Amino acid sequence: ALPIYLVGLYYETPNIVEPPLDHALLRDYIAYAREFIHPELSDLATRELIAAYLDMRRMGSGSGGGGQRTISATPRQLESLIRLSEGLARMRYSRVVARNDVKEAMRLMRVATQAAATDPRTGRIDMDMITTGRSSAERENEESLNTTLKELLAERRGNRMAVSDVRRQLNEVTNANAQQEEVVEALRRMEADGLIQFNERAQTIFVRAGVLS
Repeated sequence: ALPIYLVGLYYETPNIVEPPLDHALLRDYIAYAREFIHPELSDLATRELIAAYLDMRRMGSGSGGGGQRTISATPRQLESLIRLSEGLARMRYSRVVARNDVKEAMRLMRVATQAAATDPRTGRIDMDMITTGRSSAERENEESLNTTLKELLAERRGNRMAVSDVRRQLNEVTNANAQQEEVVEALRRMEADGLIQFNERAQTIFVRAGVLS
């Protein structure tokens, strides 16, 4: 009896909330909206959509560090915004998309993409984080690392090197403080391209003669 009493002190019976609409009624409501309600954009809604889209682009088109520019919206995002606005109008059985529908669609999109599309390095919204899982800054850093690494290893054709030495020399040249994982990933890409032989177990590479230039 005592264990049951003690457990009961920390266990609360969850409150069961009755849905405001019957399940069958909600199903019929949605089915009717899909079949018969096809909202069209009003003039005000159209202007609001254009303004919202341009605002999304301005959010990410300013110059960042090193002159970087990040485009935060694409025509695909505009299409999604239109569909979401139409869906909101359809929910209330309206045959016209109102300006408030666009505003609410924009709010929902911002909330939904804020975490997924924020580049943790810059704090900026970058839609590439959603479409590719990587920010434009990460891609640019990767391309810069690849280019510098190829130039560095081109001077050591026919030689074998430890990965630790590769990283040390790379950081001496660039002052970028490249991490071990970044260097290893770059070396894996170079091996896949047939530029080097990479022994991950021994953490050494062999730069093929006559390949890098």
